[in-house]
Amino acid sequence: MSYIAPLRDMMFVMKELAGLDRVATLPGFEDATEETAQAVLAEIAKFCGEVVAPLNAQGDRNPSTWLDGKVTTTAGFKEAFRQFSEGGWQGVMHPVEYGGQGLPKLIATPCLEMLKAANLSFSACPSLTDGAIEALLIAGSQAQKQLYLPKLVSGTWTGTMNLTEPQAGSDLALLRARAEPQGDGCYKIFGTKIFITWGEHDMADNIVHLVLARTPDAPEGVKGISLFIVPKFLVNEDGSLGERNDVHCVSIEHKLGIKANPTAVLQYGDNGGATGYLIGEENRGLEYMFIMMTAARFSVGMEGLGVSGRAYQKAAAYAKERVQGRPSDGSARHAVAIIHHPDVRRMLATMRALTEGARALAYVAAGHCDMAHRHPDPATRAEHHALYEFLVPVIKGWSTELSLEVTGLGVQVHGGVGFIEETGAAQYYRDARILPIYEGTTAIQANDLVGRKTVRDGGEVAKTILAQIDQTLAALQAHVSYESSAAFPALHRHLAAGRGAFANAIEFMIAHFRSDPNAAFIGSVPYLKLTGIVLCGWQMARALLVAADRMADDPSFYGAKIATAHFYATHVLPQAIALELTILSGRGGEGVLALAEDQF
Repeated sequence: MSYIAPLRDMMFVMKELAGLDRVATLPGFEDATEETAQAVLAEIAKFCGEVVAPLNAQGDRNPSTWLDGKVTTTAGFKEAFRQFSEGGWQGVMHPVEYGGQGLPKLIATPCLEMLKAANLSFSACPSLTDGAIEALLIAGSQAQKQLYLPKLVSGTWTGTMNLTEPQAGSDLALLRARAEPQGDGCYKIFGTKIFITWGEHDMADNIVHLVLARTPDAPEGVKGISLFIVPKFLVNEDGSLGERNDVHCVSIEHKLGIKANPTAVLQYGDNGGATGYLIGEENRGLEYMFIMMTAARFSVGMEGLGVSGRAYQKAAAYAKERVQGRPSDGSARHAVAIIHHPDVRRMLATMRALTEGARALAYVAAGHCDMAHRHPDPATRAEHHALYEFLVPVIKGWSTELSLEVTGLGVQVHGGVGFIEETGAAQYYRDARILPIYEGTTAIQANDLVGRKTVRDGGEVAKTILAQIDQTLAALQAHVSYESSAAFPALHRHLAAGRGAFANAIEFMIAHFRSDPNAAFIGSVPYLKLTGIVLCGWQMARALLVAADRMADDPSFYGAKIATAHFYATHVLPQAIALELTILSGRGGEGVLALAEDQF
C-alpha cells in the first residue's frame, strides 16, 4: 500500500492543540489561516503519496551507488526532487525575500511529517538544507545570504552539516579539520568528515557544505571551532557556478537502513585545500552549528513520528485483511481477520496512541517556535522560546525511541511474513534504527534535557509545564463526575500519577546533578522517556476534552480520539511510575557502577 496522510488528525492537532488560529495573528503570518493550512497540506499529501512514497521500497532494494567519487541516486529520486523543488516545498517556512513561502513552522511541520512518512531516505536531503538555511539566516553575512540562500531555498542547491570525524564521533572537542587563512578573506580547508548525510549526490546543481574546522591559533576544545561555507562548486559573484572545489566523496556507507540516502565520507584538501568562507566570527562555530542542530534534531524527531505513522498504516491494513484464528470470546465459529484478536488490537492501539501523542507534542512545539519568533512582546517571545527549547530534546529523543517500538510492533502484527523483506514492514524497522543515534544519541538528548533544560534554570521551565498540566487535570476533573465516558476518570487518574512522577524526577535531577552526577546521568534517559510519556499523555488529555465536546459532529473521528486517549491512559501512562522508580534508585550509581569493568 502507498502512504495516505492523516490529514484530519493533522488539522485537528494544529487547530485544537497547537494554536493555529493564534499563530495566524502573529505579524507576517496573517495569511496562515485554517484554509491556507488545509490547501497546503492537501497538496503536499498528494505529492508525497503519488510521487515520493512509491520510491521508498525501490530505494531500499536499489540504493544509491558510488563510483570514482560520484554518487548516483536511486532511479526516480532525481526527478522526484526536481518536482519537490519546483513545487516550492523546500521554501515552505523560509523567508519570502529569498524565494520562500514564509509560512509558519506549524504549517511546515505536518508537511515535514508527510515527507518523512513517505520516504525517510529522500526526506533527509531537504531537511539538511533547511538546517543550512537557518544557520545562514542567523549567522551569515548579508553577502553570503544573497549569494547562497535563494538557491538553497529554491532547492536548486542542497546543504549539508559536516561535524563528525573518524577520531571524534560525538566529542567535537577532538575535531582536527583545519582552516588556514589565505589573507584574502578565504580559508583553505583540510581534513576528513564522516557520516555526512547526502554529502554527495546527483539531484542538485551544487552542494553547500557547512563545515566545522579549526584555525591555526584557535583555543583547544570546543571553544576553538569555527564554521565555514565550503561549496562543492565555487560560486561566482553573479551566482553562477565556477570550478570544482577541493572536496571529494571517497566512499559512502553500507547501512542497515535508509539505504537510498548516501552517507558520505568527504575528504577536504587533497589537492591544495578546499576553499572555504568563514561564517560569522572565528571560534564561534559550534554556537552557529547548534542552530542547525536544533533544526536537525526537531527534524529527526519528525522522522520518528513519520516512520511510526507509516508502519501503523501498513500494520492496520494487514490486520484487516489477514484471516487467521477464531475469536477468543467465541463470537464466531470460523476464522476471522486478525484485527478481531485482543492482542493484535492492543498492538495496533499502542502504535496509534504513541504516534498520535508524538504528533501532538511536536506540533505544539512548532507553535511555540512560531510564537518565539514572531510575537510582538519580548517577554512572551522569551517564554515560548524556553518552552520550545525544552521540548526539542524530548521530541528528538522520545519520538525516535518510540519509533523502534512502533515499527517493531508493525513487524509483529504481520507475524512471520513481517520478517520477510518483500512484505515491507521490515524496512520501517530497519530505517528507524538510526533515528535514536542521528544528530546526537538518546543519551546526548537526555543529558541536554537534564543539564541545560532542567537544572540550569532550577527547573523553572519544567515547572511551568507542570502548572499547565495542572490546568488540564482540573478540566478533566470537571468532567469526571458527569461524563459517561470512562476515558475521563482513567486519564485523570493516570495523568495525575504521571505528573507526580515527572515532578519528583525534576526535583531529583535538581538535587543530585552536582552532588551526585552519576545518579543524574544514569537516570537521564529514563527521565527523558518519562518526560515524553507524560507530556504526550497531557496532549492526549487535551485532545480528549475537545473530542468529548465535538462528539456529535463526527462520532467516528471523535470517538476514535476518545478511545485512543483512554488506551494511552491505561497502557502507556502507567510506565511513568516505573521510570520514576528507576530514576530515584540511581543514587550513587546503584547497580550500574557496582559492576567492575571486567564484569561486563
